[in-house]
Amino acid sequence: MKVLVIGRGGREHAIVRQFAKSPSVTNVFAAPGNDGMREDAEVIAIDEMDFAGLADFAERQGVDFSFVGPEQPLSEGIVDFFEAKGLRIFGPSKAAAQIEGSKAFAKELMKKYKIPTAGYETFTEAAAAIAFIRQHGAPIVIKADGLAAGKGVVVALTEEEAVNAVNDMLEGQKFGESGSKVVIEEFLDGEEFSFMSFVCDGQIYPMVISQDHKRAYDGDRGPNTGGMGAYSPVPQISQAIIDETFTEIVEPAVKAMASEGTPFDGILYTGVILTENGPKVIEFNARFGDPETQVVLPRMATDFGLFIDTILKGQPAQLEWDNQAVLGVVIAADGYPETVEKGALLPDLAKLSGVEVTHAGTKLSNGSFAGNGGRVLLVSASGASIQSAQNKVYEQLETLHWDGFFYRTDIGWRAK
Repeated sequence: MKVLVIGRGGREHAIVRQFAKSPSVTNVFAAPGNDGMREDAEVIAIDEMDFAGLADFAERQGVDFSFVGPEQPLSEGIVDFFEAKGLRIFGPSKAAAQIEGSKAFAKELMKKYKIPTAGYETFTEAAAAIAFIRQHGAPIVIKADGLAAGKGVVVALTEEEAVNAVNDMLEGQKFGESGSKVVIEEFLDGEEFSFMSFVCDGQIYPMVISQDHKRAYDGDRGPNTGGMGAYSPVPQISQAIIDETFTEIVEPAVKAMASEGTPFDGILYTGVILTENGPKVIEFNARFGDPETQVVLPRMATDFGLFIDTILKGQPAQLEWDNQAVLGVVIAADGYPETVEKGALLPDLAKLSGVEVTHAGTKLSNGSFAGNGGRVLLVSASGASIQSAQNKVYEQLETLHWDGFFYRTDIGWRAK
């Protein structure tokens, strides 16, 4: 089969690599891809928002199906565009992608169908939002309603921090149109995990769970980022809790979307927190998580290409997973998640041994890789346990000098 992967980041590199490993797949195209993907795919210079260009390429090349990585093209309707042209593509429709594209839509869906989540209110006016914060106190969570590249969430530990976040979003337009409405939620305390599922024609195929680390610095300190590392499995979350999450959250959410006339096909990402009252939803996304994909997909023992082809045909499929643990550490440019300088040269990645390097924001410069974004790479390893995978990654990272970059030294610390 020929497969087209749409997107350019670390998540897409992990998807590309998994298709490249599939015996059923002969050609993998990545559009627009990045320079680090060239070992695993043919990189095509077509922007992920150029729907006509992508569809034309898929048609001309006889692509068997396309797979969408990032949220933006999904929210703008790429799946509807491809399907209108009779092209097979895996992902949710524009209407279904609202589950990520509007936090208010997702919260209202959960309220209506009694899916456990944090209490919330929605605001478009700063004064009303601030009055709500003053009334409820901190800690409290402020979320931009729309897409904000994983950075539109502020877990405010003080009222002033919450007020500043509201002013940044509603008055300062920090996230543009995405922050013209905010959702303010009660703070939930507990262990977080990411539960991703393949969904097609009402059938749900759950993946193994993972946990990512959102804060920029060691000890879960500093600003929220798109994720500084992840690991799978999550030993502190029992199988009973995983099963409860599936039956009380994931299944009802898929049924709710169908009942609302917006049936969901694609990757349903459920961000979950295990509270003293059981698992509750933090957020839904309409695509693979990043960096969770980079530690979940390597554990897949099933032929990825054949699996997607089979479920797109409406046929029953099986998913098998490796028992090995995988842990990945993000290398980010200095200054991330705020302003970063691009162009700093990375050390010689060929010197790393026994680990996998997934490229997110890199560019080839005179034969060497340079940083070309905030999150630049993810370096991962597998092992019999989280501890052994963690040891492998950090032993290798310490062999190189990362001038102009930084990484957390404690990814996986919560695993018990």
